[in-house]
Amino acid sequence: MGFGQFLTEPEFKFTIVTHRDIFQNASQENSRFTDEYTELSSVIRLDKDDMKKMGLKAGDRVVAKNASGRVVLKVSSSVLERPHPGTAFMTNGPWANALVTADTAGTGVPAFKRIEAMLSRSKEEKVTSLAELI
Repeated sequence: MGFGQFLTEPEFKFTIVTHRDIFQNASQENSRFTDEYTELSSVIRLDKDDMKKMGLKAGDRVVAKNASGRVVLKVSSSVLERPHPGTAFMTNGPWANALVTADTAGTGVPAFKRIEAMLSRSKEEKVTSLAELI
C-alpha cells in the first residue's frame, strides 16, 4: 500500500449543459440497453484547457457529483473551438438525469440545462452502468 492511496483527487466546479444528439437519439430508438447507447450517453465533454488542468486525456473517467447524485463518466474533448472553461456538455439521458435536482423552484420543471456539479478524476472506477441508474 502506498501513501498515494489515501489522497483524494482534487475537485473542480463545473456547470453541465445538456443537449440532444442525433446519434444517441438513433441509438435509443433500437434500445437503451445497448453498449452503443451507453457509449454515447455516458460521456462528458470538457474544454481542452480544463482537461489539461485536471490531468485528463480523452477516454479517462471522472466522477461527477452533487447533492442529487453521483456518476462516473468517460471524458471527451469538446468540439467547440471557443474556450469554455468551467462549462461541460452532456447528452440528455440517465447519466445527466442522475445529477438533476428535484427542486423545481416552484415551476414543476426540473433544471436539465444548467447542472452544477463537482468533477474529479477517477482512476479505479468504471463508468456507471445503466443498471445502476435505474
